[in-house]
Amino acid sequence: MKVYTKTGDKGSTALFGGTRVPKHHIRIESYGTVDELNSHIGLIRDQEIDSQYKEVLIKIQDHLFTLGAILATDPEKMILKNGKERLNIPKIEMEDIEFLENEIDTMETFLPPMTHFVLPGGHTTVSFCHIARCVCRRAERLSVALNEQEPTDEHVLKYLNRLSDYLFVLARKLSLDLKADEVKWIPKKL
Repeated sequence: MKVYTKTGDKGSTALFGGTRVPKHHIRIESYGTVDELNSHIGLIRDQEIDSQYKEVLIKIQDHLFTLGAILATDPEKMILKNGKERLNIPKIEMEDIEFLENEIDTMETFLPPMTHFVLPGGHTTVSFCHIARCVCRRAERLSVALNEQEPTDEHVLKYLNRLSDYLFVLARKLSLDLKADEVKWIPKKL
């Protein structure tokens, strides 16, 4: 199978199910941003971090491929008239969201309570987490916008929301592990 198909040379692409849409369609922006997020998470995973974090990140990357497949599917082509699923696409389940919540809760047991916002930075790996968190928030915003036009699986939106929280807490935990300074944002007094 060749990487290039030439079918998108005029600015359109096919969703799962065959529907063609412009490459700037909100659905394409949504799953394209999820793909970008997945790449940033791969960059975090490539850092010198504990293997436990790497295992969690691989699981998250797998979930993001599933999430991308859901977003890349034309909802009108997903279900047949008899109610059966036409396309065999995995789902994001509540247990996937709970997995992130459990990981957050575990990391937070080691962290001091937050009293202020934290400035991104302190260590390259921590900064990669903050960049991934921001891309995750963008993917969430785009998916919410898509959901307003065409209903999307609610677990997709919940997963992205929880994942950005996970990435923030991971940044804090890695700051602790790497002995990086966590700089609090303290607004200037007026």
